[in-house]
Amino acid sequence: MTVTGFAQQIIEGLSAGALYAGMALALVLIYRFTGIVNFAQGELAMFSAFLAWQLVASGMPFWAALPVTIAISFAGGMLIERIVIRPVEGAPELTLVIVTVGLFFFVNAAAGWIWSYQLKSFPNPFPDGSLRMGGVTAGYGSLGILAVVAVVMTLLYLLFRYTRIGLAMRAVAANPHSARLVGISVGAVLALGWGLAAAVGAVSGVLSAPLLFLEPNMMGGVLIYAFAAATLGGFDSPGGAVAGGLIVGVAETLAGAYLDVIGTELKIGVPLVIILGVLLLRPQGLFGAAAVERV
Repeated sequence: MTVTGFAQQIIEGLSAGALYAGMALALVLIYRFTGIVNFAQGELAMFSAFLAWQLVASGMPFWAALPVTIAISFAGGMLIERIVIRPVEGAPELTLVIVTVGLFFFVNAAAGWIWSYQLKSFPNPFPDGSLRMGGVTAGYGSLGILAVVAVVMTLLYLLFRYTRIGLAMRAVAANPHSARLVGISVGAVLALGWGLAAAVGAVSGVLSAPLLFLEPNMMGGVLIYAFAAATLGGFDSPGGAVAGGLIVGVAETLAGAYLDVIGTELKIGVPLVIILGVLLLRPQGLFGAAAVERV
């Protein structure tokens, strides 16, 4: 194992981890605002990828299709919260799980009905070639993914930290009952949270599509890695979800490269081991807050 080879694996792991971080952040956004683990998040991202593919196939440039897709996904996420989630608000956790699982199958079937289950190729928006520094090669595609995800994370940080909408969202996440008492429309904030999660997931889905063959089941593996990232970072920590995604991406890449027993075939076991280890050793995740119950 050379230093150059190790650094090469780190770069590739960060690129993959950026995709996992985006999906994990979408999971965390919904969980923070509603307490729901959205098992359909990957399918919503997949549907957004198909929307982007349709726009590009109709002649729209990719960098014009991306913001249009994000806007449509944002509106769709808000609509799902209003039509599907709000009627079962306050229901037992098992009911909410069943609803999101049902949404998973519905979105998957809808995508298959509209676009079929045949594999489709998605154009790569980044130029071919790579940047070479000190013997380490970084493809423009990998650097582009990192850049796009970094921009999305920065915009979300600015939204939450410096805007009145972000303040309202943080208030609802901290205590929805108190937020309602001071005049914040909790229902509108919850819908906004679902919209933002759908938009962030759309970015992850669209960036994943050129690396995978576009088909209705394409995001299943990515969702598993995203769950591992959210579990590792903490389901109540957006920053932890980002860090967890990068860690999972690097861990998966290094395990596949240097552990012969894993190789490329068993890399899917890495996130499962991470989930199990975190739940056993630190259930709240690396950056999550431990639950405190008053006696």
